[in-house]
Amino acid sequence: MRLVILDDYDAASEWAAKYVRNRIHKFKPGPEKYFVLGLPTGSTPLGMYKKLIEFHQQGKLSFKYVKTFNMDEYVGIPSDHPESYHYYMYENFFKHIDIDPANAHLLDGNAPDLVKECDSFEKRITDAGGVHLFIGGIGPDGHIAFNEPGSSLVSRTRVKSLAVDTIQANARFFGGDVNKVPKMALTVGVGTVMDADEVMILITGVSKAFALYKAIEEGISHMWTVSTFQQHPKALFVCDEDATLELRVKTVKYFKGLMHVHNQEVQD
Repeated sequence: MRLVILDDYDAASEWAAKYVRNRIHKFKPGPEKYFVLGLPTGSTPLGMYKKLIEFHQQGKLSFKYVKTFNMDEYVGIPSDHPESYHYYMYENFFKHIDIDPANAHLLDGNAPDLVKECDSFEKRITDAGGVHLFIGGIGPDGHIAFNEPGSSLVSRTRVKSLAVDTIQANARFFGGDVNKVPKMALTVGVGTVMDADEVMILITGVSKAFALYKAIEEGISHMWTVSTFQQHPKALFVCDEDATLELRVKTVKYFKGLMHVHNQEVQD
């Protein structure tokens, strides 16, 4: 497990984007060899997506031979709804890069058979050869995707009823009306993400500080699903200074002392 601590949100976003860029370059994808990337939504990865778009526009990065798999999607809202994750991904990333739309895989929250859709998503990941790098963000309660507290740590892609706290928190995206917030979602499982060759978790802001503490300094718990990634052989947590406020001083000093090593992986 590695923890990369940057000064602020912008620095963390740029570091993460450079890491993704360099991983793709090192892989050398082509027609017979696609790089498979797992992607999140939410406010945290927006800065990373912006930098990746810049790299593409500067001719420094192509997604022509990249396949993507998104973490989750609401059930029951149209894909062109402003709060759907289909809409989020196309507006904030896909329409700005050269990815083939057929290679951008998102769960269909309006599928006639939701269980079958989830099983199919797992199969598509397997057929693609598995995810090389899965990127995730977390909530203040340490959940990843819609794997809320209490989720199985070996869970697979499935239909998930959303907790009352999640529905209330998301009401701000639906005009403050909790009745408009979807009550269910499709989500990859903790086990699905754990299967990836490498996992990078983005954690920024004071509101995520306690979750980072639980992820880094305490034991593995299904009540803090992000803590599972302590067991991943190639887990990378990328955070800003604000997110470290609940960590011990010696923990922060230890990981900052390794930054000269981590920064070698994001060299231009």
